[in-house]
Amino acid sequence: MYSSQPQPKSPQLSEPWLLVGCLIAFTALCLVANVASILRLFFPAGSLFVGALLFFRYPIFYIGFTWWLWFLTPFVRRLIDWEIGWVDPNPVLLAPFFVAFLPILTFLIQLPQAIKGNGLPFVLCIASIAYATFIGVLSYPLEAVIVPLLTWITPVLFGYYIFSNWRKFPELKRVTEKTFLWGVLVMGIYGVIQFLVAPIWDQYWLTNLINNLRIFSFGTPNPLGIRVFSTMHSPQPFATTMVAGLLLLFAIKSPLKIASSAFGYLAFLLTLARTSWLSWFIGLIIFIPSLKPKFQMRLIVTLMLLSLVVLPLTMIEPFSSVISSRFQTFFAGQQDGSFIDRSIGYANLLSEAMSEVEGRGIGYVIRDANIGGNDSGILALLLNLGWFGTIPYVGGLGLLVVNALQTRQASTDPFVGACRAIVLATVSQISLNVVMLTPFGIVLWGFMGLTAAARLYEAQQAATPPPIDPILDRH
Repeated sequence: MYSSQPQPKSPQLSEPWLLVGCLIAFTALCLVANVASILRLFFPAGSLFVGALLFFRYPIFYIGFTWWLWFLTPFVRRLIDWEIGWVDPNPVLLAPFFVAFLPILTFLIQLPQAIKGNGLPFVLCIASIAYATFIGVLSYPLEAVIVPLLTWITPVLFGYYIFSNWRKFPELKRVTEKTFLWGVLVMGIYGVIQFLVAPIWDQYWLTNLINNLRIFSFGTPNPLGIRVFSTMHSPQPFATTMVAGLLLLFAIKSPLKIASSAFGYLAFLLTLARTSWLSWFIGLIIFIPSLKPKFQMRLIVTLMLLSLVVLPLTMIEPFSSVISSRFQTFFAGQQDGSFIDRSIGYANLLSEAMSEVEGRGIGYVIRDANIGGNDSGILALLLNLGWFGTIPYVGGLGLLVVNALQTRQASTDPFVGACRAIVLATVSQISLNVVMLTPFGIVLWGFMGLTAAARLYEAQQAATPPPIDPILDRH
């Protein structure tokens, strides 16, 4: 049986840190030495090399490394672009996709057992994606299908890999807690700096985004004008990642918790992402009742302490006017331009999407003047997968959500309760964001994998009799 006791330290434990340290050091050296052009190919290749070594030798460390790549790769891309020129699409952004795709090996090896066992929901979702990929390959050029395929399949594979390591659940818990504790702190601090200072590499990237891609929803490239996206690629995915991290912080015991929360909540509010604000509230409402009374009291005390730290920050300038004006749009109703545009887009496409039986395949992009391709998970499912693909995909997704709701460990372990709340909070955004796809999907599927792993580990612990004490057993 797997033991949750910490293993003694050995010289080998420094190897994963050395691998990651070399990747960071080389990247930093190229940037400082003004030879960042090397990184356009080296960073994704180097990340894949390091990720593969960790995948085969240090599975738990691999999971933490993959999370950090999703957190930081867009920031690395902006530094490179600022130094040698803006390029879009950019190969640097493939780094986390390549690394998160590695669990395809685990999935294929375990496929027979997964079909017959608890891995069936993942199999259903991947089968749906394979079907839509086949339709896409028949309909579009291969290069138009590859990257969209990665955005669909890598989150499911990453979630499956976490689930497949369920026997190591205590280690999964530790690496997730540490990753998000430090992730919220780092991304939160940078997010506040980004809003106040608008670093030149962020200004350069945002200016090119406006001039070349005609994207205006990220704010203006100047201090106090940016909708915060921190080290990630855009405000909405960053906000969804922070929802996960901030909910998880309620379950973490650490001296860094207050600092991480303070910067995290301030950066989260500065994203101006109303959908994610509501998602956090939904997650909190789900989280509190799931806990036993003593944990509920701890959570309430934590909320009170956080309010004493965070609320004063949001009520001073330059933060208060930006945040309060965005809050007021919750009550704008029919006068809200974003609400009107999305409503028109839904009206234009929903009936069309509902009639898609076979689907248009992976590679199809929603093109409507009123609604973007990333503005609705429901439309994306129906248009890309059709009913043939949507039914098994939603079936697999639904089984995992039900599994999360039935995890009894959520009442005794705040970490598991937080994971369940994160899953349901993320799913709640499906009508307004494509939560199944990266980077949203990494959060959704990663925490679905954790809740599924928690339930299997809980079942194993309940079925295993406690060890017999040889001293007490003598008589």
